[in-house]
Amino acid sequence: MKALILVGGFGTRLRPLTLTMPKPLVEFANRPMILHQIEALAQAGVTDVVLAVNYKPEAMVSILEKYEEQYNVKITFSVETEPLGTAGPLALARDILAKDDSPFFVLNSDVICEFPLRELKKFHEAHGCEGTILVTKVEEPSKYGVIVNKADSTLIDRFVEKPAEFVSNKINAGIYIFNPAILDRIELRPTSIENEVFPHMAADHQLHSFTLDGFWMDVGQPKDFLTGTCLYLSHVAKCNPGSLAHPNAGYVHGGNVLVDPTAKVGKDCRIGPNVVIGPGVVVGDGVRLQRCVLLEGSSVKDFAWIKNTIVGWHSTVGRWARLEGTSVLGDYVTVKDEVYVNGGSILPHKSISSNITEPQIIM
Repeated sequence: MKALILVGGFGTRLRPLTLTMPKPLVEFANRPMILHQIEALAQAGVTDVVLAVNYKPEAMVSILEKYEEQYNVKITFSVETEPLGTAGPLALARDILAKDDSPFFVLNSDVICEFPLRELKKFHEAHGCEGTILVTKVEEPSKYGVIVNKADSTLIDRFVEKPAEFVSNKINAGIYIFNPAILDRIELRPTSIENEVFPHMAADHQLHSFTLDGFWMDVGQPKDFLTGTCLYLSHVAKCNPGSLAHPNAGYVHGGNVLVDPTAKVGKDCRIGPNVVIGPGVVVGDGVRLQRCVLLEGSSVKDFAWIKNTIVGWHSTVGRWARLEGTSVLGDYVTVKDEVYVNGGSILPHKSISSNITEPQIIM
């Protein structure tokens, strides 16, 4: 079976992290974001994975090679000379996606969820139409484009953008499965699958929806990255609690804490809920961590306080510093002792010695 992952462009929404690292390789819960998807695809029987990229493919090749052997998949890079949107990449990879009559998955690379791909495939093959969209339910559908089904059916009737009145609470979750016949609908040009392909498929009664029951998040920007981390850790705590830090660890444990075995945590710390500590991270004494991510090689000095923040690779947070307000540090950033950062987006290799009291980009 085959799959295409829409890796896309420059990862601008997740800057400053993506100034250093292609977005698919940014660690989510201590693993490259894209690895969560490759693993799920392999478990669903996929053997051919196409990565549709137009930015820094060379940075991903060597890193992803080892996953080919680990998961017994062949990873092919389909490189766009111009951005092709969300449908054009399917036409560009036609030789692989249409090499046989079996269906293929398409995933947006920003999506984190439970990946019910086996169930999605079984459902798709049972109804026999061209395509199936994985959908998730939201509490405020007026903020989204929603999917409306035909009465008492999984067939999709129409799409409504930000409805003023309730018509549906189901939105596109960014995961699909298609028969190769869909490729006859797509030209090799910049094309939106959501706006230019799906409405025609729905009109032809060839598009179904499959509802995701578990958690879901598009983690392509910092605030959603942190929210997705919370959802993911809650899911792991429920399904595989042994993979998280044990409550009897040598610090006060607030729940849902993932700590790499190579990290070092000092005494009298309060950690959690919803904290990820990456490889080689050093946390000093008396530190308070909550709803944050510390990426590989970063360090937090004694008595610092960090909440709603992503600390980039090899960055340093000083003694008694306080970070909050969806702050993001790029790699090799230094926040000096006793500095307050509220909503700062700090580019790599910067040193911060004065307070940042409101959201801003520090270049």
